[in-house]
Amino acid sequence: MVPAPLLVETVLNPVVILILGILLIVLLMMRFELPAFVALILAAFGVGIVSPTVAISAVGPEVAETFGDIMAGVGIPILMAAIIGKCLIESGAADRIVRGFHSSVGEGREDVTLLGSSYVLSIPVFFDTVFYLLAPIARSMRARTGEKMALYTAAIIGGAFAAHALVPPTPGPLAVADELAVDLGIVIGMGLLIGVPTSIVGGIVYGRWIDSRMTVPLREALGTTAEDLKETTQKPIDELPGIVESLLPIVLAVVLIAANTIVTTFFPEQADLVAVTEFVGDVNIALSIAAIAAIWTFFRFRDVETDFGDELTLAVKDGGNIIAITAAGGAFGAMLGAAGVGDFFVNVMEGLGVGPLVTAWLIAAVLIVSTGSLTVAMITSATIMAPFAGQLDVHSVYLLLTIGTGSMFFAWHNSSPFWIINEVGGLEHQETLRTFSFVGFVMSIVGLVLTLVVATAVPQPIEQVTAFL
Repeated sequence: MVPAPLLVETVLNPVVILILGILLIVLLMMRFELPAFVALILAAFGVGIVSPTVAISAVGPEVAETFGDIMAGVGIPILMAAIIGKCLIESGAADRIVRGFHSSVGEGREDVTLLGSSYVLSIPVFFDTVFYLLAPIARSMRARTGEKMALYTAAIIGGAFAAHALVPPTPGPLAVADELAVDLGIVIGMGLLIGVPTSIVGGIVYGRWIDSRMTVPLREALGTTAEDLKETTQKPIDELPGIVESLLPIVLAVVLIAANTIVTTFFPEQADLVAVTEFVGDVNIALSIAAIAAIWTFFRFRDVETDFGDELTLAVKDGGNIIAITAAGGAFGAMLGAAGVGDFFVNVMEGLGVGPLVTAWLIAAVLIVSTGSLTVAMITSATIMAPFAGQLDVHSVYLLLTIGTGSMFFAWHNSSPFWIINEVGGLEHQETLRTFSFVGFVMSIVGLVLTLVVATAVPQPIEQVTAFL
């Protein structure tokens, strides 16, 4: 049965519906200051109501069904990742990881220290929290060296952007992998392959270039002075967890998930081994095991005045908010897909000689500029483009990677990390634009090019590696 349109299709074509949906989100979040979750759900309802291809009676059930499916797919992993991140910070493990990087790369390479630390920590820790953690260290380095604040800021942003957009279990790539049904082990491997060079170009190469063209003075930020910052980084190292224990939760999660991918791909005839790795390598189990390791470290090294249970509850609350936003973004994307936005863009871009990978990148870029949320841009793009994953001549992981790189394109004043970096880093608006926004822009372009090159050279990575072996 064809639903009766509320308005003629010639007026409400897919592009108009996309614009209306984005404008509604911007209006609700910027003008009326509604939480992102509420704005996205209302926008999803709005898109469904005005779409000629969606029956009015189906709007509520379809939004709820998509919302529930995404919640079921990413709920436990995101909550466990939030707990891991909280425990790493509160136990001192995150500080120990930073010091470990610094001792490895040596003096004079503070930008490498900050980028590496940011990259590793952003795998289980949310973008905003990573900057809260590393900004005082960057400012302390600036106080000691007397220069390079723009470079240090760009390095933190470069590492965080790459992990946040390309490496699970951060919410965006985790939700997109679930939506596109891509094996997480493959996503982690390919995300690292594209993410590491992309972060180096954006965080260090561009960071050094922009640092030579702008001087950022060390200003007071959030009531902290340079002397205060130096004090926060002087805790004796013997009061912190060891480097192996500090890294254990992150390594456990990656190894368990990757082991499942390796065993099921290369040793499928080993039934007992497959059964074990499919259990421990399931993202819900793997992240739970990693969370137990992080909780144990937090329990051993916590301050005696710290309320252990309350701190973990706060982490769960933060994770719950991210889950709600992720699922609501997916529901919004599903309504846009039902309205024909994906079909429209794919057909137009094919007419211009552009394939689905660049189309996905373009949609994600439009969404990050308009909504300011990398996670929303990723999951919305994924739900729009998911129907076309089976039509690709290359592995679906490349669709995920182009969505991830597109979501870095240009986050600006409508992005919450913009203001966190601005305030916590002690920057002015134009300084934040030239670091945060343009680091993302450079990484987005570089990441797209790298993804297309790798997709051309190795279109089916698992099959080709298996054949080679």
